[in-house]
Amino acid sequence: MKAEFITSIVGAVIVLVTTALCITHYNLQRDLAMKSNIESAIVKGIDPMSVRCAYGTSDTVCVVYTANLKK
Repeated sequence: MKAEFITSIVGAVIVLVTTALCITHYNLQRDLAMKSNIESAIVKGIDPMSVRCAYGTSDTVCVVYTANLKK
């Protein structure tokens, strides 16, 4: 009974750590891709803010940026 409990705890910890590592890796790769695309946009003369907001993050900066475009 005690061995099953310890095995369950170890398994749960492994799942949680793996999930945290996967989420961190995903976010780092997304940020690196955004950085690369923004640098490419700057070279081509495209507004880097439009590239940043194209990633679908609905933060306040993108909302204000979009509102100012419609004027």
